[in-house]
Amino acid sequence: MSIVITAATGHLGRLVVDELLRKGPADRVVAAVRNPAKAADLAERGVTVRAADYDDPAALKEAFRAGDRVLLISGNEMGKRVAQHTAVVRAAAAAGVAQLAYTGILGGPDAGFALADDHTTTERAILDAGVPYTFLRNGWYSENYTEALGPVLEHGVVLSNTGTGRIASAARADFAAAAAAVLTGDGHVGRAYELSGDVAWSLDEYAAEVGRQVGRPIVHRSLPPAEHRAVLLGAGVPGPVVTAIVGGEEAAARGALAAVSGDLRRLIGRPTTPVADSIAEALRGV
Repeated sequence: MSIVITAATGHLGRLVVDELLRKGPADRVVAAVRNPAKAADLAERGVTVRAADYDDPAALKEAFRAGDRVLLISGNEMGKRVAQHTAVVRAAAAAGVAQLAYTGILGGPDAGFALADDHTTTERAILDAGVPYTFLRNGWYSENYTEALGPVLEHGVVLSNTGTGRIASAARADFAAAAAAVLTGDGHVGRAYELSGDVAWSLDEYAAEVGRQVGRPIVHRSLPPAEHRAVLLGAGVPGPVVTAIVGGEEAAARGALAAVSGDLRRLIGRPTTPVADSIAEALRGV
């Protein structure tokens, strides 16, 4: 039995591979990647590398084997994700994998915002295919904000359209640890996990914490969604990314990202990473 990680050279994928290598031998881990050359460092660590382009169904057929446990990490190409994910699901089902874990979004079919639609459609495709599944409905990564600290420090402002909405985020590494747990443990097939951080925070609190750590005032300014969209587009952020950001923050404003289920803490066997720790880590790299 191999554990196959798709998109293994991405941010989340690499962290999942790291977790698996900490848990067991490298020869059971497979990195399924679009460009095998980018996984050369993983191969040097003993990981098997297989070509697996979400846009190449023929290649996907060679990526999976009967009995594999597979993690399908959702793609980031808006407008193409459903077709890409469906191709992976079909290949996994045809191969007879033992488990297909999928990184969806908090709330699943009840999330109620546009960014969740592709994930809901993918979950439905997995169910329709009859493949043994585990749904990892990931909440917001703290890095969604901490990786954008450069402009915040430059201007002293965190811009959003969240209003006073709260976000129960966790570090990307926390979600990676959860994925590794369900791929290596028993009793997770047929389960859907709502994964979020232990504490929900507001952007006002986030800005105040950044300010505390840098020793100067940082404020949060919540804009109407249309105005925030215009600011992001004016800053050169690609349109599909802007749609995802603004839509996600509209969901946060409605309280859709504030749920604290405890699933993430239970899966990883420890508290989730506080957002203050994620801020501190990001500041070390600024």
